[in-house]
Amino acid sequence: MAPAGANTAGNTKANGLRLGLAARLALRELRGGLSGFYIFLACVALGTGAIAGVNSVSQMMTGSIASEGQTILGGDIRFESDNQDIGEAERAHVEELGTVSSGLNMRTMARKPDGSDQSLVELRAVDDVYPLYGGFETVPPMPLAELFAESDGSYGAAVAQIFLDRLDLSVGDTVLVGEASLEIRGVITAEPDSLSEGFGFAPRLMMSREGLEAAGLIRPGSLVEYSYRVRLDDGASARDLAALREEATTRFPDAGWSIRTSQNAAPSLTRNIERFSQFLTLVGLTALIVGGVGIANSVRAWLDGKRGVIATLKCVGAPSKLVVAIYLIQVMLIAAFGVLLGLALGAATPFLAAGALSGIIPISVSASFYPASLAIAAGFGLMTAFAFAVLPLGRAGEVPATALFRQQGFEASSLPRWPYLLTAGLTLAALCVAAIWFADDRRIAMVFVAAVIVAFAVLRLVGHAVQLIAKRWPAVRSTPLRLAIGNIHRPGALTPSVVLSLGLGLALLVTLALIDTNLRRELSGNLPERAPNFFFVDIQSNEIEGFENVLMELAPEGKVIKVPMLRGRITQLKGEEVNADNVPSEARWVLRGDRGVTYAKNQPENSRLAEGEWWPADYQGEPLVSFSAEEAGEIGLAVGDTITVSVLGRAITARIANLREVEWESLSINFVMVFSPNTFAGAPHSWMATLSDPNADAAAEGEVLRAVTQAYPTITSVRVKDALELANRLVGQIGIAIRAAALVALVASVLVLAGALAAGNRSRIHDAVVLKTLGATRATLIRAYVYEYGLLGLATAVFALGFGGVASWFVVSQIMTLPSDFMPDIALMTLAGALVLTVGIGLAGTWRVLGQKAAPVLREL
Repeated sequence: MAPAGANTAGNTKANGLRLGLAARLALRELRGGLSGFYIFLACVALGTGAIAGVNSVSQMMTGSIASEGQTILGGDIRFESDNQDIGEAERAHVEELGTVSSGLNMRTMARKPDGSDQSLVELRAVDDVYPLYGGFETVPPMPLAELFAESDGSYGAAVAQIFLDRLDLSVGDTVLVGEASLEIRGVITAEPDSLSEGFGFAPRLMMSREGLEAAGLIRPGSLVEYSYRVRLDDGASARDLAALREEATTRFPDAGWSIRTSQNAAPSLTRNIERFSQFLTLVGLTALIVGGVGIANSVRAWLDGKRGVIATLKCVGAPSKLVVAIYLIQVMLIAAFGVLLGLALGAATPFLAAGALSGIIPISVSASFYPASLAIAAGFGLMTAFAFAVLPLGRAGEVPATALFRQQGFEASSLPRWPYLLTAGLTLAALCVAAIWFADDRRIAMVFVAAVIVAFAVLRLVGHAVQLIAKRWPAVRSTPLRLAIGNIHRPGALTPSVVLSLGLGLALLVTLALIDTNLRRELSGNLPERAPNFFFVDIQSNEIEGFENVLMELAPEGKVIKVPMLRGRITQLKGEEVNADNVPSEARWVLRGDRGVTYAKNQPENSRLAEGEWWPADYQGEPLVSFSAEEAGEIGLAVGDTITVSVLGRAITARIANLREVEWESLSINFVMVFSPNTFAGAPHSWMATLSDPNADAAAEGEVLRAVTQAYPTITSVRVKDALELANRLVGQIGIAIRAAALVALVASVLVLAGALAAGNRSRIHDAVVLKTLGATRATLIRAYVYEYGLLGLATAVFALGFGGVASWFVVSQIMTLPSDFMPDIALMTLAGALVLTVGIGLAGTWRVLGQKAAPVLREL
């Protein structure tokens, strides 16, 4: 009797030889080529390539922004203060750090000297030191001192080309800004730190700080951003910059400034790129998971063609585990080849996109290979292939050899044993965890993953429901229709695969199309109808009466709403210092920098009280504030809590008297905080106003704009339709990228549909041969297939419309808080697309079946 240790060693050796045997047999069988695996390869390569490409482009963009941080920021460190310049002590601290360049940003009006036309501009005033990094370039080239110098009573200015196009001007012409006359001496071709200035709704106009002072635009209540960029004398590491930022924050806690370093030069842009990349990555992952169904179908169809080989292996003593190992090795090798194809596509994407992105974002975009992004995509691709291949492999391993020799397939067999189910389940769970772990916003990723899981579950139920309805449908007289209904509910039917493969891609397309259509309709139709025609800001108290008279004279039927406006920064919540890190990201904007605040005797007409009561018109007690209900809930405030706001250098503590439901989407004048009038008694402030005139056409609006600009050149006028048109264009550009991503998911669905049809071809051949032997004509079979695929396409389209309609309604109405409507044209397009895809691909896949010779098939039955 052999020792126990010898048995263990022998078993281990046998297992090793068995695994080696499986590998040798797998490689030998792969010599026959990749026949039957083309759809498998396409599914893996498409999903992997989408994820690798999106993440590589995102890493390229964020890396380019980080590498040019000093140029983008305009310095090593930047201090910003809204609407109020920093104090002497703060300025002295900044100047001790190194070379300082100061500037101001604001929106104002620029007009022709004859008053015939005007335009809103993004005005930027810089000093003689600008720029600290990078190069400011104009056409014609000119030194900065000469470009902005005063000459014959006019200061110099450089403008964007679009400004010249709007007002039909050219270099050398004169424009008026405020009370100053500016000579246009150059067209801006390169503004090195424009990205750090944020998104602008109007053309750029640059001038000197002396020219801005001559314009007289800086007045109490003016919306101005003061900035101080510093170039450190000895340079600094990321740790040094963080220490400088922490020192300034600690030393001047009440400065009210925001501080950025070159390590985070354009946080908003970087954050938006990462979020958009996350969304496209999740869509790509959806395409990969949809492709997983195609992988399962392809593996099942491929194994169906290997029935004789599997039966022979089992008859010569190969256990089920060895059979599964042989074909699992083959599947994963082919999956690895598909992943390599996807990685090649993803690695090439940054090089293809770099040129186009350089024209959109003004930084030097340098493409490279990004191993981390490629590794993540490869992991997703291999995990998906393994998870969806395990079940058909396990099912094949359980079918007896005798059944295989009788030409029975795998589709009628039961589920594989629990180890295979557990392996597939754990792999899919790991895939979901990885998708959430690598996401920038894990909450959104969790919602997305949950939605995909629910969609898969619902689609399975829809497939079974269609089969159940077909099974219980009363008998019909039409032979082709009766055959179609029977094919839908028979054992091994394609119904679950077809509904699952096509349903998710169509549902994603419908969801995105409805969101895009609702949003664009709101921007181009509903919002302009509800929104005021104009916003007017920077109105001084001594101008408000005359300003209102001008509006009433030109638009007697218009409605003018005016409110006092101050700027304030929340410094304490419930008596404790503000900590934005403890606030949800969607509400941090309330605590970031200065916010517009106002006071009112009466409740604003475009809001309603959600909790609490409004104060009396003659209230004279402690300071009270009305807070926006949604933002209060996100921050954690309730009626009775206190907030402290720094306004005009004074800390004012007010108690929350009520919470208001604010209709932000109305684009009317809205404030997060509305104080009781006694809070700011006697405080200097400016005014904001809107003009609403539904009957005004473009000519009438132009007349209003000219009259206000001429009479009050320091008042900034914003035509709402111009801003909405710009937003509509941006939404359209983003929509193209989103629809392209959704198209990837739809292509994956089509591939899966083709794979499902290929997997059921053998049983279709048997059916067709038997029916033709019994007298059925080719025309009868074609009609039966058209009816079958048409009914499946119809059922899938109905699901896609229902799921997409609910999902888009939730996003538009609950997240964007905009009106959401169902679009009949999208419904018809979805229905038509589903029918064309299912019937077209179905007939293309079964055409070979119709021409099959009867004799060879009948001999095997």
